[in-house]
Amino acid sequence: MSKQLGKRLVKLRLGLKQPLGRGYRELITASSVAICILLIRSVGLLQSLELAVLDQFFRLRPNEQPDNRITIVAIDEASLRQVGTWPIPDSQIAKLLQKINVHQPQAIGLDIYRDLLVPGNDLKGEPSNKELLDAYKSMPNLIGIELLANDKNKKVGVPPPLGLNQNQVGFNNVLYDPDGKIRRSLLYWHVGKQVHESFALKLALLYLQSRGITPQKAYNNPDYLQLGKAVFNRFQANDGAYVGADDRGYQILSNFPKPGCEGSGSKKRCGYRQVTMSDVLNNKVPTSWIRDRIVLIGSTAPSLQDFVFIPQSSRLMGTAQPVAGIELQAHFISELILAALEDRPLLKVWSEPWEYLWILTWSYLGSVITWRIQRPSHSILSILFSCLVLILSAYLAFLFGWWIPIIPSLLTFGLSAIWMIFHIAHIQEELKRSKEFLQQVINTIADPIFVKNEQHQWIVLNETYCRFIGYSDTVLIEKSDYDFFPKHEADVFRQQDELVFRTQQPRENEEEFTDATGKIHLIATKRSLHKDAAGNFFLVGVIRDITERKEKEEKLRRTAAELSRSNNELKRKEDHLRYLAYHDPLTGLSNRKFFAEQLYESLDWAQNNNLLLGLLFIDLDGFKQINDTLGHEIGDRLLVTIAQRLSNSLRGSDTVSRLGGDEFTVILRAIPNVQVAAKVAEKILGCITEPIVLDGYTTRVSASIGISIYPLNGQNIETLIKQADTAMYRAKHLGKNRYEFA
Repeated sequence: MSKQLGKRLVKLRLGLKQPLGRGYRELITASSVAICILLIRSVGLLQSLELAVLDQFFRLRPNEQPDNRITIVAIDEASLRQVGTWPIPDSQIAKLLQKINVHQPQAIGLDIYRDLLVPGNDLKGEPSNKELLDAYKSMPNLIGIELLANDKNKKVGVPPPLGLNQNQVGFNNVLYDPDGKIRRSLLYWHVGKQVHESFALKLALLYLQSRGITPQKAYNNPDYLQLGKAVFNRFQANDGAYVGADDRGYQILSNFPKPGCEGSGSKKRCGYRQVTMSDVLNNKVPTSWIRDRIVLIGSTAPSLQDFVFIPQSSRLMGTAQPVAGIELQAHFISELILAALEDRPLLKVWSEPWEYLWILTWSYLGSVITWRIQRPSHSILSILFSCLVLILSAYLAFLFGWWIPIIPSLLTFGLSAIWMIFHIAHIQEELKRSKEFLQQVINTIADPIFVKNEQHQWIVLNETYCRFIGYSDTVLIEKSDYDFFPKHEADVFRQQDELVFRTQQPRENEEEFTDATGKIHLIATKRSLHKDAAGNFFLVGVIRDITERKEKEEKLRRTAAELSRSNNELKRKEDHLRYLAYHDPLTGLSNRKFFAEQLYESLDWAQNNNLLLGLLFIDLDGFKQINDTLGHEIGDRLLVTIAQRLSNSLRGSDTVSRLGGDEFTVILRAIPNVQVAAKVAEKILGCITEPIVLDGYTTRVSASIGISIYPLNGQNIETLIKQADTAMYRAKHLGKNRYEFA
């Protein structure tokens, strides 16, 4: 039956597509979405959205303390009416500059084009701009503006003011993004081989020079400008959300300050301190507002239309609010000074690999979160919460000076989540179809069969399995083994299931199975893994009840064990009898019979290998006297001691035997020469003659040893034995405690 089920499931699998692997589903989804979004981003389709989000971050971030280092002298409509003409005559500009210079400012910035003479009413007939030229010469801290020509946009330049040297001129070119806003600042521009500094940079350097800060090459990149501890990273064409932006000159991403308000009531002031040209000319400006400050002179009159849009100009609702050009320059100057003196963060971006990794990470999180939860209501809440975390993370990073991608991350996160939601719906539909099909298949099979999902829950059971366990399928479906079986059994089932899921290979295992009545069955379960078109994995288990077979096997095993024990007992008895037959019961040495067999084998081996063999006959001297005087018990113990000494003094390959009484023999196998036999005999004599203490009696015995050598003294056993015995008696007659050769 199990083979029949396997064939049917194989047919099912052959008709299905091969989906993505389980372990890589989320990663492949995330990578696909991330690559698509990165391609869209690379052609600039997301640039406007990312810039708009950046603008909102600028607008929403907390207000900063107003920068009191800068005072703006505004040429407003009232000032223009007081002067009565535009452009303002040179004499009025000179008077304004002299009024300001009296209060000893740190630097004066004239953000008005003065490349042409503007005659005034001069009754004396002198040149109308002489007074202005004299003012220029008396103010080395004065910086004027010029507009550099831009070949790319065919923009005509405006020359610097007449009478100012090049060191007192800075360009005020600005960079517009495609939406007309200014988000970058130019610090340097090359015209031919000449380097020009921006209006804002020159004023900032004048101020910082009085604080002991001068331009340096950055320690981490000599091509970058460093002021104090601030390093100004040069803008690249694809930094942040930009795609192919104009990166000529030395540009930086501007982290525009957001000056707040200070004071209250009539003294409340928001943004930079601002006075009018009329107030200065009429001596209505306190000295403290100008002394040691940077004074910027520029237009704020709507009729002059010197206004631009910056990030803070954006509004969620309503019309964007522009700022005056002179206020833009104040922003640029304040950013440079605050970075150099107070280490205020500059706006930085990640390198492209880090941005790609960030976008891919959020794409992966979108697919993982949706796949792990798989409940629509919970998924939506998790997605919303994750989007909030992403936005807050990007906002916090912005507050610390980092501009990280948020629109691509939100898109990849959302699209991965949506993709995974549709994929889950497809999986669930395929799961429903697969369960219906499997139910029809397994109900035709007589063996108990179960089908589990990847959460180890029963999803399909045939009727035989339900009868076998003793519960209906309505009770068992979507439950696990731990709900119905003892823990030790459920642990085994879970372990075997995990092995199949992990290896994806069929396994068969014998297990215990306790049914609803408490009866324990021994079963053999064959598990295999199957997969449908949507990638759903099913573990199919086919059960055979092997309880009766195991009982018979156990009975046979017990019978075999009993027979084995009987055989072992007989063998032990046989070994014991054999030991008794070949060993001396008193000393444990081999006896006369074993000696004869060993001598025969040793002689045969010596003959076949052309080796010498030594035979020693040993007879104790004085043993009879000890035996008669101290008794047979002491004599037996003495023989045991002598036997141990003989065994310890010989090689493992030699054989020592007791022939009877106080007679011993030693077979020396494979000796290289006769002298070896003599050395062994001397060693034996030495160990035997050592004192022996028995029951407080110290006794001494010696030995007479006869030695015969094969083949020198004989070619057969009888001759060798006779020769050794004769030599032993000769040793006794010659004084004992010695050895003699045959």
